[in-house]
Amino acid sequence: MAKVAVRKTVERQTGVALWRQIADRIRLAISNGDYDAIGMVPPETALAQEFGVNRHTVRTALAALADEGLVRAVQGRGTLIERKERVTYPISRRTRFSQGLGRQVKEIGTRLLAHGQVPASGEIAAALGLSPGTPLVELRTVSSGDGRPLSVSISYFPADRFPRMAEEYARLGSVTRAFAAQGLSDYVRASTEIVARHADADELALLQLSPGAIVLEARSVNADLDGRPVEYARSRFAADRMKLRIET
Repeated sequence: MAKVAVRKTVERQTGVALWRQIADRIRLAISNGDYDAIGMVPPETALAQEFGVNRHTVRTALAALADEGLVRAVQGRGTLIERKERVTYPISRRTRFSQGLGRQVKEIGTRLLAHGQVPASGEIAAALGLSPGTPLVELRTVSSGDGRPLSVSISYFPADRFPRMAEEYARLGSVTRAFAAQGLSDYVRASTEIVARHADADELALLQLSPGAIVLEARSVNADLDGRPVEYARSRFAADRMKLRIET
């Protein structure tokens, strides 16, 4: 994957705190592997000069990254990069969370946060090929690897076809197995759209991130083998912990 250029300047009077902008740039530099040779973030004085700010602003940015678990301050040595390796999640014709993580993590966890029945909004109805207002089963979930939150999702399923989706997911801990329990043995990915943005308050809490952290949001549609949509989902991945790989 090509590297994304890291800007060395910050923008004032934009409404985004300087420390947050610097944290974003350091996070991206770590992701790019810019500090791999030394395994450390440059000294505060060097970063302050590089970004044209005072050391206190840099220190605030590094503290936020430390809260995320990305770096760790070591007395007498500087700021070590604590976690550089990210989990790769492949998005392909048959995208499955557990299978996608494979042997990259030892333990995979899923948790059902909330569920209910809601009417389909215009956007979701169009994605599922339904009329607006059609009843849907809504699931809100969080998934983790080795005890570390990796993604949060909100998924919608046609209620007339999958009326027991919430109960089966709570019992089986898997959308794939919940589908199978209701007669759908296989399904495929019909479409995926991905954007990167700052995490909102709920995502910060559920993914245990600090303000300014980036999430990758994937909006996807899954369909049965006849091409009939069966799920619309919004999944948000912690960008410093996961990278998405598109497979064709």
